Amino acid sequence: MYRASGQVGADDVQRLAEALGVDGTPVTRGQTWHIGGKDGTGPTLQVDKQAPGAWTFQRFAAGTDDCRGIAGCTKTPPERAGDPPAEDAAKKAAAPVLKAAGQDEAKLDAGQVMGAQRVVHAEPVVDGLPTYGWTTGVTVNAQGEVVGGSGLLAAPVKGDSYPVLSAEKTLGLMNKTPGGGGRSGIGGCADPVPLKERSDAACDPSVTAKQDTVTVEKAVFGLAAHAVDGRQALVPSWLFQVRAQDARDRFTVTYPAVDPAFLAPPSEEPTTGPSPRPSGPKDDPSASPVTRNVTVEGYTAEGRDLTVTFTGGVCADYDVTASESGGTVTVRVTETTRPEKVCILIAKVFHRTVRLDAPLGDRRVVGTDGQGVPLEKPGARLPATPQTSGAR
Repeated sequence: MYRASGQVGADDVQRLAEALGVDGTPVTRGQTWHIGGKDGTGPTLQVDKQAPGAWTFQRFAAGTDDCRGIAGCTKTPPERAGDPPAEDAAKKAAAPVLKAAGQDEAKLDAGQVMGAQRVVHAEPVVDGLPTYGWTTGVTVNAQGEVVGGSGLLAAPVKGDSYPVLSAEKTLGLMNKTPGGGGRSGIGGCADPVPLKERSDAACDPSVTAKQDTVTVEKAVFGLAAHAVDGRQALVPSWLFQVRAQDARDRFTVTYPAVDPAFLAPPSEEPTTGPSPRPSGPKDDPSASPVTRNVTVEGYTAEGRDLTVTFTGGVCADYDVTASESGGTVTVRVTETTRPEKVCILIAKVFHRTVRLDAPLGDRRVVGTDGQGVPLEKPGARLPATPQTSGAR
Protein backbone atom coordinates (compact mmCIF):
# COMPACT_ATOMS: atom_id res chain seq x y z
CA MET A 1 0.00 0.00 0.00
CA TYR A 2 1.20 3.52 -0.79
CA ARG A 3 0.45 6.74 1.07
CA ALA A 4 1.60 10.34 1.02
CA SER A 5 2.50 11.61 4.47
CA GLY A 6 3.71 14.76 6.14
CA GLN A 7 3.20 18.37 5.09
CA VAL A 8 3.43 20.14 1.74
CA GLY A 9 6.02 22.91 1.98
CA ALA A 10 5.97 26.44 0.59
CA ASP A 11 8.77 25.60 -1.87
CA ASP A 12 6.63 22.89 -3.50
CA VAL A 13 3.72 25.32 -3.79
CA GLN A 14 5.97 28.03 -5.25
CA ARG A 15 7.36 25.64 -7.87
CA LEU A 16 3.86 24.68 -9.01
CA ALA A 17 2.72 28.32 -8.99
CA GLU A 18 5.61 29.35 -11.25
CA ALA A 19 4.74 26.61 -13.73
CA LEU A 20 1.14 27.86 -13.75
CA GLY A 21 2.17 31.49 -14.17
CA VAL A 22 0.86 32.59 -10.77
CA ASP A 23 2.76 35.52 -9.25
CA GLY A 24 3.29 36.05 -5.55
CA THR A 25 4.39 34.19 -2.43
CA PRO A 26 2.45 31.36 -0.76
CA VAL A 27 0.56 32.49 2.36
CA THR A 28 -1.16 30.40 4.99
CA ARG A 29 -4.92 30.42 5.47
CA GLY A 30 -5.84 27.77 7.99
CA GLN A 31 -4.70 24.41 6.64
CA THR A 32 -4.27 25.69 3.09
CA TRP A 33 -1.57 27.45 1.07
CA HIS A 34 -2.87 30.33 -1.07
CA ILE A 35 -1.03 32.22 -3.78
CA GLY A 36 -2.28 34.77 -6.33
CA GLY A 37 -5.77 36.16 -6.69
CA LYS A 38 -4.91 39.69 -5.58
CA ASP A 39 -8.05 41.76 -4.91
CA GLY A 40 -10.12 38.70 -5.76
CA THR A 41 -8.98 38.68 -9.40
CA GLY A 42 -6.33 36.95 -11.48
CA PRO A 43 -4.87 33.43 -11.35
CA THR A 44 -5.23 31.63 -8.01
CA LEU A 45 -3.64 28.47 -6.63
CA GLN A 46 -4.70 26.69 -3.44
CA VAL A 47 -2.90 23.68 -1.94
CA ASP A 48 -3.79 21.67 1.16
CA LYS A 49 -0.90 21.63 3.62
CA GLN A 50 -1.59 18.08 4.73
CA ALA A 51 -0.48 15.30 2.40
CA PRO A 52 -1.47 14.25 -0.20
CA GLY A 53 -1.69 18.00 -0.85
CA ALA A 54 -4.80 18.40 -2.98
CA TRP A 55 -4.43 21.48 -5.19
CA THR A 56 -6.73 23.51 -7.42
CA PHE A 57 -5.88 26.25 -9.91
CA GLN A 58 -8.06 28.73 -11.79
CA ARG A 59 -6.84 31.26 -14.31
CA PHE A 60 -9.89 33.51 -14.04
CA ALA A 61 -11.30 34.40 -10.63
CA ALA A 62 -14.98 34.96 -10.03
CA GLY A 63 -14.40 38.61 -9.13
CA THR A 64 -16.70 40.64 -6.91
CA ASP A 65 -20.23 41.97 -7.20
CA ASP A 66 -19.03 45.50 -6.33
CA CYS A 67 -16.24 46.55 -8.69
CA ARG A 68 -16.03 50.17 -7.60
CA GLY A 69 -12.47 51.17 -6.79
CA ILE A 70 -10.92 47.95 -8.04
CA ALA A 71 -8.94 48.31 -11.23
CA GLY A 72 -9.53 45.58 -13.75
CA CYS A 73 -12.33 44.01 -11.71
CA THR A 74 -13.65 41.10 -13.77
CA LYS A 75 -16.56 38.83 -12.99
CA THR A 76 -16.21 36.53 -15.97
CA PRO A 77 -13.28 35.21 -18.01
CA PRO A 78 -12.98 36.67 -21.47
CA GLU A 79 -15.11 34.83 -23.99
CA ARG A 80 -12.83 33.37 -26.65
CA ALA A 81 -14.32 31.40 -29.48
CA GLY A 82 -12.44 28.65 -31.21
CA ASP A 83 -11.89 24.94 -31.41
CA PRO A 84 -10.19 23.04 -28.60
CA PRO A 85 -6.44 22.55 -29.01
CA ALA A 86 -5.16 19.34 -30.55
CA GLU A 87 -4.21 16.60 -28.10
CA ASP A 88 -0.48 17.00 -28.71
CA ALA A 89 -0.70 20.78 -28.28
CA ALA A 90 -2.63 20.41 -25.03
CA LYS A 91 -0.12 17.90 -23.69
CA LYS A 92 2.74 20.26 -24.59
CA ALA A 93 1.04 23.16 -22.77
CA ALA A 94 0.40 20.98 -19.72
CA ALA A 95 3.94 19.53 -19.60
CA PRO A 96 5.56 22.22 -17.37
CA VAL A 97 2.68 21.97 -14.89
CA LEU A 98 2.84 18.18 -14.79
CA LYS A 99 6.60 18.32 -14.24
CA ALA A 100 6.21 20.77 -11.35
CA ALA A 101 3.56 18.48 -9.87
CA GLY A 102 5.87 15.47 -10.15
CA GLN A 103 3.77 13.87 -12.90
CA ASP A 104 6.06 14.27 -15.92
CA GLU A 105 6.37 10.46 -16.25
CA ALA A 106 2.64 9.83 -15.81
CA LYS A 107 0.37 8.18 -18.37
CA LEU A 108 -1.53 10.91 -20.24
CA ASP A 109 -5.04 11.02 -21.66
CA ALA A 110 -6.14 14.18 -23.47
CA GLY A 111 -9.39 12.87 -24.87
CA GLN A 112 -11.77 14.99 -22.78
CA VAL A 113 -13.12 18.13 -24.47
CA MET A 114 -15.24 20.85 -22.83
CA GLY A 115 -16.32 23.37 -25.43
CA ALA A 116 -13.16 25.11 -26.65
CA GLN A 117 -11.06 23.56 -23.89
CA ARG A 118 -9.25 20.24 -23.64
CA VAL A 119 -8.36 18.47 -20.38
CA VAL A 120 -5.11 16.55 -20.02
CA HIS A 121 -5.42 13.81 -17.40
CA ALA A 122 -2.26 12.30 -15.89
CA GLU A 123 -2.27 8.98 -14.01
CA PRO A 124 1.12 8.21 -12.42
CA VAL A 125 2.89 4.87 -12.71
CA VAL A 126 4.12 3.82 -9.25
CA ASP A 127 6.81 1.12 -8.99
CA GLY A 128 5.85 -0.05 -12.45
CA LEU A 129 2.14 -0.35 -11.62
CA PRO A 130 -0.64 1.67 -13.26
CA THR A 131 -2.76 3.75 -10.92
CA TYR A 132 -6.39 4.78 -10.89
CA GLY A 133 -7.88 7.73 -9.04
CA TRP A 134 -4.61 9.54 -8.18
CA THR A 135 -5.22 11.88 -11.09
CA THR A 136 -3.87 15.27 -12.09
CA GLY A 137 -6.02 17.25 -14.53
CA VAL A 138 -4.85 20.28 -16.52
CA THR A 139 -7.33 22.31 -18.62
CA VAL A 140 -6.01 24.06 -21.75
CA ASN A 141 -8.02 26.58 -23.79
CA ALA A 142 -8.15 27.14 -27.54
CA GLN A 143 -5.20 29.55 -27.36
CA GLY A 144 -3.00 26.92 -25.69
CA GLU A 145 -3.19 28.59 -22.27
CA VAL A 146 -3.56 26.58 -19.05
CA VAL A 147 -6.76 27.90 -17.47
CA GLY A 148 -7.49 25.34 -14.76
CA GLY A 149 -6.14 22.32 -12.97
CA SER A 150 -6.26 20.06 -9.94
CA GLY A 151 -4.37 17.14 -8.49
CA LEU A 152 -2.34 15.82 -5.55
CA LEU A 153 1.07 17.38 -4.97
CA ALA A 154 2.64 14.94 -2.47
CA ALA A 155 4.09 11.71 -3.87
CA PRO A 156 2.83 8.38 -2.48
CA VAL A 157 5.42 6.30 -0.62
CA LYS A 158 5.39 2.52 -0.21
CA GLY A 159 4.20 1.32 3.18
CA ASP A 160 2.81 -1.98 4.44
CA SER A 161 2.61 -5.01 2.15
CA TYR A 162 -0.24 -7.54 2.07
CA PRO A 163 -0.93 -10.80 0.20
CA VAL A 164 -3.15 -10.31 -2.83
CA LEU A 165 -5.72 -12.40 -4.69
CA SER A 166 -6.12 -13.33 -8.33
CA ALA A 167 -8.36 -11.31 -10.61
CA GLU A 168 -11.01 -14.05 -10.63
CA LYS A 169 -11.17 -14.27 -6.84
CA THR A 170 -11.22 -10.49 -6.50
CA LEU A 171 -14.07 -10.25 -8.99
CA GLY A 172 -15.96 -12.84 -6.99
CA LEU A 173 -15.55 -10.78 -3.83
CA MET A 174 -16.71 -7.65 -5.61
CA ASN A 175 -19.83 -9.38 -6.89
CA LYS A 176 -20.70 -10.55 -3.39
CA THR A 177 -20.44 -7.05 -1.95
CA PRO A 178 -23.88 -6.01 -0.61
CA GLY A 179 -25.51 -2.90 -1.98
CA GLY A 180 -24.61 0.39 -0.32
CA GLY A 181 -27.54 2.44 0.93
CA GLY A 182 -29.89 1.13 -1.77
CA ARG A 183 -27.78 2.61 -4.54
CA SER A 184 -27.36 0.67 -7.76
CA GLY A 185 -23.98 -0.02 -9.32
CA ILE A 186 -21.51 -2.73 -10.14
CA GLY A 187 -21.06 -5.31 -7.40
CA GLY A 188 -24.08 -7.63 -7.64
CA CYS A 189 -24.33 -11.39 -8.09
CA ALA A 190 -22.44 -12.80 -11.06
CA ASP A 191 -19.94 -15.28 -12.34
CA PRO A 192 -16.49 -13.89 -13.17
CA VAL A 193 -17.62 -13.07 -16.74
CA PRO A 194 -20.02 -11.48 -17.37
CA LEU A 195 -20.21 -9.18 -14.39
CA LYS A 196 -23.76 -8.22 -13.42
CA GLU A 197 -25.07 -5.01 -12.00
CA ARG A 198 -25.98 -5.04 -8.32
CA SER A 199 -29.59 -5.06 -7.20
CA ASP A 200 -30.93 -4.15 -3.77
CA ALA A 201 -31.74 -7.80 -3.09
CA ALA A 202 -29.31 -10.18 -1.42
CA CYS A 203 -27.23 -12.55 -3.54
CA ASP A 204 -29.79 -15.33 -3.39
CA PRO A 205 -30.46 -17.73 -6.26
CA SER A 206 -34.19 -17.40 -5.54
CA VAL A 207 -34.15 -13.68 -6.34
CA THR A 208 -35.58 -13.13 -9.81
CA ALA A 209 -35.20 -9.36 -10.13
CA LYS A 210 -34.01 -8.34 -13.58
CA GLN A 211 -30.34 -7.40 -13.78
CA ASP A 212 -28.52 -5.71 -16.62
CA THR A 213 -25.34 -7.42 -17.73
CA VAL A 214 -21.96 -5.87 -18.38
CA THR A 215 -18.92 -7.77 -19.53
CA VAL A 216 -15.41 -7.78 -18.11
CA GLU A 217 -13.09 -7.59 -21.11
CA LYS A 218 -9.73 -7.14 -19.38
CA ALA A 219 -8.18 -7.15 -15.91
CA VAL A 220 -4.98 -5.29 -15.02
CA PHE A 221 -3.24 -5.41 -11.64
CA GLY A 222 -2.45 -1.96 -10.29
CA LEU A 223 -3.06 0.55 -7.52
CA ALA A 224 -6.38 2.32 -6.96
CA ALA A 225 -7.11 5.29 -4.73
CA HIS A 226 -9.19 4.54 -1.64
CA ALA A 227 -9.76 6.34 1.64
CA VAL A 228 -7.87 4.51 4.40
CA ASP A 229 -8.02 5.92 7.93
CA GLY A 230 -9.59 9.04 6.47
CA ARG A 231 -6.78 9.72 3.98
CA GLN A 232 -6.20 8.91 0.34
CA ALA A 233 -4.04 5.85 -0.25
CA LEU A 234 -3.12 3.69 -3.23
CA VAL A 235 -4.29 0.15 -2.49
CA PRO A 236 -3.30 -2.96 -4.53
CA SER A 237 -6.33 -3.53 -6.74
CA TRP A 238 -7.56 -5.17 -9.89
CA LEU A 239 -8.60 -2.68 -12.56
CA PHE A 240 -11.39 -4.29 -14.59
CA GLN A 241 -12.13 -2.96 -18.08
CA VAL A 242 -15.90 -3.34 -18.44
CA ARG A 243 -18.36 -2.72 -21.27
CA ALA A 244 -22.11 -2.34 -20.82
CA GLN A 245 -24.47 -3.95 -23.29
CA ASP A 246 -24.67 -1.99 -26.58
CA ALA A 247 -22.20 0.59 -25.19
CA ARG A 248 -19.54 2.04 -27.46
CA ASP A 249 -16.87 2.70 -24.81
CA ARG A 250 -15.41 0.70 -21.98
CA PHE A 251 -15.11 1.97 -18.43
CA THR A 252 -13.04 0.93 -15.44
CA VAL A 253 -14.19 -0.73 -12.23
CA THR A 254 -11.67 -1.31 -9.44
CA TYR A 255 -11.71 -3.45 -6.31
CA PRO A 256 -9.03 -4.04 -3.63
CA ALA A 257 -7.02 -7.20 -4.31
CA VAL A 258 -5.85 -7.54 -0.70
CA ASP A 259 -6.55 -10.95 0.85
CA PRO A 260 -9.68 -10.58 3.06
CA ALA A 261 -7.78 -12.18 5.94
CA PHE A 262 -5.85 -8.90 6.18
CA LEU A 263 -8.87 -6.62 5.90
CA ALA A 264 -10.74 -5.02 8.76
CA PRO A 265 -14.28 -6.48 8.94
CA PRO A 266 -17.24 -4.25 8.13
CA SER A 267 -19.61 -3.03 10.80
CA GLU A 268 -22.71 -5.15 11.49
CA GLU A 269 -24.99 -2.66 9.73
CA PRO A 270 -22.90 -0.83 7.15
CA THR A 271 -24.40 2.40 5.84
CA THR A 272 -22.39 2.56 2.63
CA GLY A 273 -21.44 -1.03 1.98
CA PRO A 274 -18.71 -3.19 3.54
CA SER A 275 -15.39 -1.72 4.54
CA PRO A 276 -12.47 -3.75 3.16
CA ARG A 277 -9.33 -1.94 4.29
CA PRO A 278 -5.95 -2.98 5.65
CA SER A 279 -6.17 -3.35 9.42
CA GLY A 280 -3.68 -1.70 11.72
CA PRO A 281 -3.15 -0.19 15.17
CA LYS A 282 -4.57 3.18 14.10
CA ASP A 283 -7.92 1.84 12.85
CA ASP A 284 -10.72 4.13 14.00
CA PRO A 285 -14.25 2.96 13.13
CA SER A 286 -15.69 6.14 14.64
CA ALA A 287 -13.86 8.54 12.30
CA SER A 288 -15.83 11.60 11.23
CA PRO A 289 -17.27 11.87 7.71
CA VAL A 290 -15.08 13.50 5.07
CA THR A 291 -16.51 16.17 2.76
CA ARG A 292 -15.26 17.72 -0.46
CA ASN A 293 -16.55 19.92 -3.25
CA VAL A 294 -17.51 18.22 -6.51
CA THR A 295 -17.18 19.85 -9.94
CA VAL A 296 -20.51 20.77 -11.54
CA GLU A 297 -20.44 19.64 -15.18
CA GLY A 298 -23.63 21.18 -16.54
CA TYR A 299 -27.04 22.64 -15.78
CA THR A 300 -30.55 23.16 -17.11
CA ALA A 301 -33.13 25.63 -15.85
CA GLU A 302 -36.92 25.72 -15.93
CA GLY A 303 -38.61 28.52 -14.06
CA ARG A 304 -37.14 28.64 -10.56
CA ASP A 305 -35.82 25.06 -10.79
CA LEU A 306 -32.09 24.72 -11.50
CA THR A 307 -30.94 21.17 -12.27
CA VAL A 308 -27.21 20.50 -12.09
CA THR A 309 -25.22 17.57 -13.45
CA PHE A 310 -22.16 16.04 -11.82
CA THR A 311 -20.30 12.75 -11.62
CA GLY A 312 -20.04 11.05 -8.24
CA GLY A 313 -19.44 7.77 -6.49
CA VAL A 314 -22.08 5.19 -5.71
CA CYS A 315 -21.17 5.05 -2.02
CA ALA A 316 -21.24 8.77 -1.17
CA ASP A 317 -23.97 11.25 -0.26
CA TYR A 318 -24.40 14.55 -2.09
CA ASP A 319 -25.87 17.90 -1.07
CA VAL A 320 -26.56 20.61 -3.66
CA THR A 321 -27.00 24.29 -2.79
CA ALA A 322 -27.22 27.50 -4.80
CA SER A 323 -26.45 31.05 -3.68
CA GLU A 324 -27.75 34.02 -5.68
CA SER A 325 -25.85 37.29 -5.89
CA GLY A 326 -26.44 39.95 -8.52
CA GLY A 327 -26.10 38.42 -11.96
CA THR A 328 -24.50 35.20 -10.72
CA VAL A 329 -25.79 31.94 -9.25
CA THR A 330 -23.06 29.94 -7.50
CA VAL A 331 -23.71 26.21 -7.26
CA ARG A 332 -22.01 24.01 -4.67
CA VAL A 333 -22.12 20.20 -4.67
CA THR A 334 -20.77 18.69 -1.44
CA GLU A 335 -19.80 15.02 -1.28
CA THR A 336 -19.81 13.25 2.09
CA THR A 337 -18.02 9.93 2.56
CA ARG A 338 -17.18 7.80 5.57
CA PRO A 339 -13.38 7.57 5.93
CA GLU A 340 -13.53 4.09 7.48
CA LYS A 341 -15.22 2.72 4.39
CA VAL A 342 -13.44 1.63 1.22
CA CYS A 343 -15.81 1.69 -1.72
CA ILE A 344 -15.48 0.31 -5.21
CA LEU A 345 -14.41 3.12 -7.54
CA ILE A 346 -17.50 3.32 -9.70
CA ALA A 347 -19.03 6.62 -10.66
CA LYS A 348 -22.41 7.59 -12.07
CA VAL A 349 -23.94 10.74 -13.48
CA PHE A 350 -26.24 12.57 -11.05
CA HIS A 351 -28.91 15.17 -11.76
CA ARG A 352 -30.05 17.16 -8.73
CA THR A 353 -32.51 20.07 -8.66
CA VAL A 354 -32.51 23.13 -6.37
CA ARG A 355 -35.17 25.86 -6.15
CA LEU A 356 -33.98 29.43 -6.74
CA ASP A 357 -35.52 32.56 -5.24
CA ALA A 358 -36.32 33.77 -8.76
CA PRO A 359 -36.11 32.31 -12.29
CA LEU A 360 -32.54 32.05 -13.58
CA GLY A 361 -33.16 34.34 -16.55
CA ASP A 362 -29.91 35.63 -18.03
CA ARG A 363 -27.91 35.16 -14.84
CA ARG A 364 -24.63 33.24 -15.08
CA VAL A 365 -24.21 29.86 -13.35
CA VAL A 366 -20.76 29.29 -11.84
CA GLY A 367 -19.09 26.71 -9.62
CA THR A 368 -17.36 27.45 -6.34
CA ASP A 369 -14.14 28.09 -8.29
CA GLY A 370 -15.85 30.95 -10.12
CA GLN A 371 -15.68 29.28 -13.52
CA GLY A 372 -18.84 29.17 -15.60
CA VAL A 373 -20.91 25.98 -15.70
CA PRO A 374 -21.94 25.04 -19.26
CA LEU A 375 -25.57 24.60 -20.23
CA GLU A 376 -26.32 20.90 -20.64
CA LYS A 377 -27.70 20.24 -24.09
CA PRO A 378 -30.05 17.31 -24.80
CA GLY A 379 -28.14 14.36 -26.21
CA ALA A 380 -24.75 15.82 -25.23
CA ARG A 381 -24.11 13.18 -22.57
CA LEU A 382 -23.91 9.43 -22.71
CA PRO A 383 -26.69 7.47 -21.00
CA ALA A 384 -26.34 7.42 -17.22
CA THR A 385 -24.68 4.03 -17.00
CA PRO A 386 -21.98 3.38 -14.40
CA GLN A 387 -18.68 4.94 -15.45
CA THR A 388 -15.22 5.41 -14.14
CA SER A 389 -14.54 8.12 -11.64
CA GLY A 390 -13.70 11.05 -13.86
CA ALA A 391 -14.68 9.00 -16.89
CA ARG A 392 -13.41 10.42 -20.16
